[in-house]
Amino acid sequence: MFNSLTGTITGKFSKQVFLDTHGIEWDLCVPDSNLDMLPTVGSEAKIYVWLQHTEQLMSLYGFASDDERSIFLDLLKVDGVGPKGALKIMSSVSSVRLMDILERGDLELLEKIPGVGKKTAGKMILTLKGKLKLSETSGTTIKVPKNSPYGDVIASLVSMGYEKKNVETKIAELVEALSASADFETKSQKDKEDIIFRKAVIALS
Repeated sequence: MFNSLTGTITGKFSKQVFLDTHGIEWDLCVPDSNLDMLPTVGSEAKIYVWLQHTEQLMSLYGFASDDERSIFLDLLKVDGVGPKGALKIMSSVSSVRLMDILERGDLELLEKIPGVGKKTAGKMILTLKGKLKLSETSGTTIKVPKNSPYGDVIASLVSMGYEKKNVETKIAELVEALSASADFETKSQKDKEDIIFRKAVIALS
């Protein structure tokens, strides 16, 4: 019924965006991870949408790109994950990070994502591993320093609701401390990112 809406952003809040399309203001449910991908309030934006229509309610979900909407729809294929659950998952972790966790079948890390329990984590891996895809031009990550080797980790933590400046400071501290360990330095970049991510979640909580 709807593919996208183009208009002026009149409000941005946690999991919510208001969009004015020539006099009609839409109330859209939007993942927090998508908020930084959208223009500032007062700017024009194209938001991809998905309509939930049941006997009890009608809700319109919005996404910064078609890829982000596809990830949302893929999450709905998981038994037990409804629209609100998918929104919560996407608000807690960037799509790039989620794909990486699923591809490696990392149950422990997946279970730490708000809205994902042990059973749901197993179902997600069974249903989605190897099936999530993003286009190369997809704007799915939050802007981070170009030279940061842990840019994706920073983006994921910011998507989970942590303040960007605090995240960058904590990541820098962890990298400095862990770099003194010969064992850490011998690990692959992916393993280093996982270690940093886990420790940062604990330190920032």
